[in-house]
Amino acid sequence: MLGEYRIHGRRAADISASIERAVGEGALPPGQSLPPMRELAVTLGVNPNTVAAAYRTLRERGVIETHGRRGSRVRPKPATTGREQARLDVPDGVRDLADGNPDPALLPPLAPAFAAAAARADREPVLYGADPVDPGLARAARAALDADGVPAGPLTVASGSLDAVERVLAAHLKPGDPVAVEDPGWGRTLDLVPALGLRTVPVGVDDEGPLPDGLRAALESGARAVLITDRAQNPTGASVTAARARALRAVLADHPGVLLIEDDHGHGIVDLPLCPLAGVTRHWAFVRSVAKAYGPDLRLAVLTGDEVTVDRVRGRQRLGPGWVSLLVQRAVERLWADGAVDGHAVAAAYRGRREALIAALVERGVAAHGRSGMNVWVPVPDETGVVARLLHAGWAVSPGARFRLSTGPGIRITVSTLGGEEVGPLADAVASALGPVPSRSYV
Repeated sequence: MLGEYRIHGRRAADISASIERAVGEGALPPGQSLPPMRELAVTLGVNPNTVAAAYRTLRERGVIETHGRRGSRVRPKPATTGREQARLDVPDGVRDLADGNPDPALLPPLAPAFAAAAARADREPVLYGADPVDPGLARAARAALDADGVPAGPLTVASGSLDAVERVLAAHLKPGDPVAVEDPGWGRTLDLVPALGLRTVPVGVDDEGPLPDGLRAALESGARAVLITDRAQNPTGASVTAARARALRAVLADHPGVLLIEDDHGHGIVDLPLCPLAGVTRHWAFVRSVAKAYGPDLRLAVLTGDEVTVDRVRGRQRLGPGWVSLLVQRAVERLWADGAVDGHAVAAAYRGRREALIAALVERGVAAHGRSGMNVWVPVPDETGVVARLLHAGWAVSPGARFRLSTGPGIRITVSTLGGEEVGPLADAVASALGPVPSRSYV
């Protein structure tokens, strides 16, 4: 059943570690069946309860899944390997449009802001017991949130949007709870949810955001939380419109006990208005990171929400990292105060590149999506084949498998650095890759 791999261990922790290590190394591939608990207990010479505890740990970590009498097997996309395993290795000489990074030319210089923050730190050293949120950053963040219609609530700071999402989920849910997620959606989130021992419930997405009927079905099936990207959705570029927001709020109003988490990572690179959903449910969190507009290495996201949620996140932070560096917080505050990023210009640059590629693809009969952000999503019939043909033609794009659960195949093209002279050749290559493979005859 397990080929050449032998599970080892006498304690539950050792058995689960043995299996997880094998999954991470590829010795136990996705979908691989595991021995029945009693059978493995006999093989290892341990109590069946020990194996049961090991399997329970693996389920909670998102490594395996159990289907009643059909037994346990490695998850189709186990959390221990991650979707980053699907990342394309880009050979030398191939144009990389798969990395999902912002255009470095549109990022601001950081030296002046950090120099000012460091000078302040020299004058006023940050010591244990200091306020974990810089008051100036909090005031600036709250003013921007107010302007965008995000409900009033306490505020804290996390180390990026994914850190904030993880902390909010952990503050409310327990292993086994279902979470409604966008499909296609951000691959790191689709890995994180099962890694926390939670279950993903896919909700379809169109250009205006999550589909209300899909969200309703997910909540009626028991989803305890829902994750929604307001703008620049990765990978599709969807942006929640005012009409869609009203429809989603109506669905959420029928489920006031659900935890709502909104991710506005597109702030600063999108010129479409924010249509927030927060405030309909009792527990909610709104996350706004600076990575896309100011640089991925600025690991900072502002988090606001209801009092219970933010208090739980703050409490857990105190027991772990304590706080996000005040040096980084004050540098970000300075970047905001100095207007280091011209959000309208950045958004216009990304919009121009997206729209140019989408128009060129449409001219060639290829449907594509991308209302906001720096990515274009192209549905394809054969994901692996299209990615391989484009790579052969000199273009690296991201396989859609990194971003999907049950939706159809596709490819993600990051246009952040796409030059105008590249649009036509890229569109030609995509259209050709989507066409029928020439038949070959052998004599």
